[in-house]
Amino acid sequence: MTQLVWLITGCSSGFGELMTHHVLSRGDIAIATARKLSKITHLGRAGAATLELDVTHSQEAINDAVAQAIALYGRIDVVVNNAAYVATAAWEDMEYGQLLAQFDTNVFGVVKVTRAVLPHLRERKSGTMVFIISLSGWYGHPFNGPYSGSKFALEGLVESLSRETEGFGIKTLLIEPGRFRTMLLSPDHIHTTRSKIPAYNKASNAHVDGLAGEDRKQQGDTKKAVKIIVDLVRKEGIAEGREVPFRFPLGTDCYSAMWEKCEETIRLLRDWDQVINSTDHDD
Repeated sequence: MTQLVWLITGCSSGFGELMTHHVLSRGDIAIATARKLSKITHLGRAGAATLELDVTHSQEAINDAVAQAIALYGRIDVVVNNAAYVATAAWEDMEYGQLLAQFDTNVFGVVKVTRAVLPHLRERKSGTMVFIISLSGWYGHPFNGPYSGSKFALEGLVESLSRETEGFGIKTLLIEPGRFRTMLLSPDHIHTTRSKIPAYNKASNAHVDGLAGEDRKQQGDTKKAVKIIVDLVRKEGIAEGREVPFRFPLGTDCYSAMWEKCEETIRLLRDWDQVINSTDHDD
């Protein structure tokens, strides 16, 4: 396979940082981005091009950043939408501003970056768009509404996008990681809200304390996940000779949660099939 040019968001840590290193190790070109260049200077020393790109900035600013990225090597072959953070709160404690900020990064930022790159991919009639979603885009855990809501929204947006663009030779890959050992749950990356409502206190505190206790102790190995994702894009390794699906879960926890929800949905359809199918007009 020929050398690919990757544009990756959210590279200061976690999936973005490790993916940049792995892409370079595979002989490809990486353009690493972050809100602050000072956070990714080490990636520049490792051989990546680095650009400042804040996904919460205006569409015009993001268009300019993407244009700079394209100008570096004349093209972008793969765009990885990875920038995100976690906000948690009970519904009754959740503030509108908190929810808006969560969607501004996790949803609207992804939309703006993709809109900036998409005309380039469409005109070239090639390329891959990778979206790092989450198990939380499939399964809504309690007190996780802001984060789950953003990831559920992104699932629908990306599924629609994949069907809009498949005729242009563009591949869309939606990755759903479970819990992987990154900085996502570290104090600098997660925004947790302990409930002020007595009815929720015990459960809310247990949720927040559980996330803190899990920080950097998650079962998933991020390096293994990143290798699989790059294999899927390059159709090498585990993906060689196989059809790469649109949606790809990663992690034992994601597997079990998705399997349980699929079985639950099938039971629902079987048990209530006559009622579900009884709503058409008689004529």
